[in-house]
Amino acid sequence: MKQGLTRNQVAWRIARDIPEGAFVNLGIGQPVLVANFVPPDREVIFHSENGILGMGPEPPEDARDEDLINAGKQPVTLLPGASLFHHADSFAMVRGGHLDLCVLGAFQVAANGDLANWSTGAEGAIPGVGGAMDLAVGARAVYAMTDHCTRRGEPKIVERVTYPLTGREAVDRIYTDLAVIDVTPAGLVVREIVAGLDLAALQERTGALLAPADRLGVLEAPEL
Repeated sequence: MKQGLTRNQVAWRIARDIPEGAFVNLGIGQPVLVANFVPPDREVIFHSENGILGMGPEPPEDARDEDLINAGKQPVTLLPGASLFHHADSFAMVRGGHLDLCVLGAFQVAANGDLANWSTGAEGAIPGVGGAMDLAVGARAVYAMTDHCTRRGEPKIVERVTYPLTGREAVDRIYTDLAVIDVTPAGLVVREIVAGLDLAALQERTGALLAPADRLGVLEAPEL
């Protein structure tokens, strides 16, 4: 039985930390799930690199418009007041520092916040950085959403990244199926940890030194 949260539950947890009125980009992969769990009483303006501002959650299968997609080519909806524009304008928003936050997937996150999320460096792998490098340096805050370990049990949170770099000292907070961890000048600080797992057990699954927050909370989410 899996001890940690599901990806939907991690997305739900991230959505709780996005402030009212924030302009937010969701990276390809796991992060797009976050749009499905924003509290109904909170206004969040989602941005997509292919030219959308005001993106809504994924539509039901029978209501999809195949011409309306996000940067990952997944069907999306538009919220009232949404706008569509050229992708060059969309990247100008990113590079101009107009996004409050982005949520990016990660292959590795280092103790100092270095992010590797576009390639494992495997021979023959197809480069697919997309807008990740722009987002990593252009957004005012970066949240990394990832499984705590690989399928082989190797830690994704490490002392130094070994995969091709996306951005230096880019990540502010890491959300995994096991914990919520802040990247601080003093190192990695665990804010929340799933029930049934203590800090020592979390440390065994992590490739960088962890320290507990003064008030270490429980990472939990509803059944989704």
